[in-house]
Amino acid sequence: MNTDAREHYSRIRRILILVLILNWLVALAKILYGLFSRCASMTADGFHSLSDGASNIIGIIGIHFACQPQDLDHPYGHKKYETFFSLGIAALLFLVCFNLLKEGVRRLYNPIVPRVDIKSFIIMAFTLGINFAVMKYEYKKGQLLQSDILISDSRHTKADIFTSLSVIITLIVIKLGYPILCDPITTLIIALFIAQAGFEIVKHSSDILCDTVAIVDVKKIIDIVLGIKGVKTCHKIRTRGRPDDIHVDLHVQVNPDMHMDVAHKISYAIEEAIKKGIPEVADVVVHMEPRDKSAK
Repeated sequence: MNTDAREHYSRIRRILILVLILNWLVALAKILYGLFSRCASMTADGFHSLSDGASNIIGIIGIHFACQPQDLDHPYGHKKYETFFSLGIAALLFLVCFNLLKEGVRRLYNPIVPRVDIKSFIIMAFTLGINFAVMKYEYKKGQLLQSDILISDSRHTKADIFTSLSVIITLIVIKLGYPILCDPITTLIIALFIAQAGFEIVKHSSDILCDTVAIVDVKKIIDIVLGIKGVKTCHKIRTRGRPDDIHVDLHVQVNPDMHMDVAHKISYAIEEAIKKGIPEVADVVVHMEPRDKSAK
């Protein structure tokens, strides 16, 4: 792996470590005060934040594998490990969702009146501010570095923001004198937010792992290929891969009497032109075909 690639993954790793520390700080504050005040929704939100930290650890492990160089068993590299490990984040979200649903139902049948004071609102406002900053920072860096791990983790944190807002609303309703049902119902709503974030991650990751068409401008590929001298037409363009590791294969027609050496040079020129015109493309396979002489 070249120096630029190593630095790329080192930047992602540093971001994950920073976010991990912030997530654990937020989780600790919510869980401790949630247990102290017997507020199930705040405690649930704290465990959601704790799962954010666990997802950061999964991300760090995934990045370790993704940054390994190509080898005989992995001639296309290891970048999809980053996408694969993002599924671990989704699995963690589903586990947290299940536990919160169970706790919410239990609280419906065995209600506990939580204690709400000014400290509850201060803690939630403080942690909400941290969550929002982390989500914006991580998503921005994920887009910049085209990292599935960072984008998936930012979606995880986004779910945490919604759940924190739900908890704040719950605290207000409890303070107004409706404590019994509001707390467990909010816990159930939080679980649904978490499940939605998990499904979004699974969909995005499965699209890549199952070789769904990559997001790339096919018309631009055609324009680039037709701009190469000697190319008559191109067709059967297929794309797959991650946003930062797109693989393209296509069929190109040339004059049937063209010498093999010339056709090979055209094939190489097409590959270089596509990679230069679309930097996200990592590999291009060109199938050369003779054009029917009767074609205009």
